[in-house]
Amino acid sequence: MGRLDGKVVLISGVARSQGRSHALRFAEEGADVIGFDVLDEIKGSASGPATQADMDETVRQVEALDRRIIATKADVRDWAGVKAAVDDGVAQLGRLDVVLGNAGVFTAPSLAEDMEDDIFMDTLNINVAGVWRTAKAAIPHLKNNANGGSIIMTSSVAGLSGIANFAHYVASKHALVGLMRTLALELAPSQIRVNTVHPGTVNTVMVMNDVLARVFRPDLENPTADDVIAVAQQMNPMGADMLEPYDISNAMVFLASDEARYITGVTLPVDAGSMVQ
Repeated sequence: MGRLDGKVVLISGVARSQGRSHALRFAEEGADVIGFDVLDEIKGSASGPATQADMDETVRQVEALDRRIIATKADVRDWAGVKAAVDDGVAQLGRLDVVLGNAGVFTAPSLAEDMEDDIFMDTLNINVAGVWRTAKAAIPHLKNNANGGSIIMTSSVAGLSGIANFAHYVASKHALVGLMRTLALELAPSQIRVNTVHPGTVNTVMVMNDVLARVFRPDLENPTADDVIAVAQQMNPMGADMLEPYDISNAMVFLASDEARYITGVTLPVDAGSMVQ
């Protein structure tokens, strides 16, 4: 018996990294999956785009766990595309119980005064408005459930503190907390819980790339993954090399499960203690 048997989870940004990990972890607990991803280049993205091959691999791994998955190409900046992906997935799988607003972008650093306007605004459009669109498309389906549901938004430790040279990312992740708290109030009468998870440094392509390596180690001309890990170890009291995607997925499963049935409006760091330094 899984903790989420008979449930259906919606995941934005499902093709790789944390999105794929969430899909697999929820499938392990008995849930079927509706997922979508942009599968296209995003200006300024440090990690490059997810591909159809990435999406196909997520589908393969979920189906290997004997769960169903409806995975489509959609962009969180496009309301019509998001709504169509959600509505079609629900039509095929019959219901929706959990929403993971996971899709996000991490673009190259810059002083706020030097940042390009379109880079700043596109970051907010993806990281904040994209989560809002995902929730907006899902809420009518969640309200069809007698026992409500759960919306979990992926923020960041950057949603709880400032980081120089990342005004666009920090602003977007802070804004998710305000969106979460508002939706938690609006949806409480329908027994729909809304929370944010705040990962620290996670071993995904969003962090482990050449652009971010130079941010972590500006003193080196060609920093390696080991150089990045050495800095990550210094960022948290527990001395973890780096969090793994499943560490975040486990928190998502808990917040989505009946074990958290009265937890709403919470900002949950999963950061090996970095926020208490």
